[in-house]
Formats: sequence, structure tokens, C-alpha cells
Amino acid sequence: MGRIEIEQGDIARFEAEALVNAANNRLWMGGGVAGALKRAGGPEVEAEALARGPIPVGEAVATTAGELRAKHVIHAAVMGQDLRTDAEKVRQATMNSLLQADELDLESIAFPALGTGVGGFPLGECARIMIEEVRRHLAEGSGLERVVFVLYDEPAYLVFRRELERQEGLTKRP
Repeated sequence: MGRIEIEQGDIARFEAEALVNAANNRLWMGGGVAGALKRAGGPEVEAEALARGPIPVGEAVATTAGELRAKHVIHAAVMGQDLRTDAEKVRQATMNSLLQADELDLESIAFPALGTGVGGFPLGECARIMIEEVRRHLAEGSGLERVVFVLYDEPAYLVFRRELERQEGLTKRP
């Protein structure tokens, strides 16, 4: 079974086979994670994404990664044009990103905290939902060997770290 890791840093500088973009359903790459990926990856990442959109909120599509240290960017539509999200959208976008990674036969993927920036979704709830989805997906036999949550700042890193420890502790209890 694959492992889950929590790291602090800039996802646009991270090395994995796929980097997940916290996208809107039209797939235009404005600020936050999307802006960082676009700046580091080059305009072709957004151009390819725009050609694939719009997609339903909760869905995910893969593009090339341009100059990023990855093979693909998986654009997870965690919000619509209203730039708001909720628990079910975060869950679906996470699940569909993992399914995209499996379809591409990838071994590693890096996620940001989906929907917590402009989407305004609570960080603690995001960590709980995303880690639950990843753990469920890995337990069902995914080919992913490494799933990393890359959080930009220390408070977000600590929230995800504590949540992973909490969920792992629940599993280990009799």
C-alpha cells in the first residue's frame, strides 16, 4: 500500500509525477496554487487546461506540466465560477484526482489543500476529508506509492500533520 506524507513548501517547486492544481471548473489559472503552477510551469499548462474545460465541479483532468518538476498537472475542479466550495466538492475533486493518477499509471502525486484559499473552505475539515479519501483509495489497491500533501505555510502543514496522525491512530487501535 502507498504511503502518505505531509511536507511544507511550494508545490510549484515540488517533484512528483503529478502535481494537483486547486482549480475552478473553467480551468483558468489565476492566483494561489493555480497561479504558482502557471508561473513555474509556463503558459502551455494553462493553455492546455483551458482547451480541456469547462468540466463539472468535482471532476479532474490532466495536462502536461510544462517546466514543472512533474509529468502532469491534474486540475481538480474544487469550485465553480462563484469561487466557493464545500465538503462534497473537496471529496469528489480529491477522489477524481486520484483516479486520474491511476489512469495515468502514476506512482507519485502531490496535493495542495483543496479549496482553502480563495474557496474559503476550513483547513481542518479539508485535511480530514482529503486524508480520508487518500487512505480509502490506497486501501482499495491503487498503484500510487507516494501521496504527498504539500502545504505552503507552517499552520497548514501542522493541521494536516495532526490530522494524519489522528487518522493513523484511529486505525491502529483495537
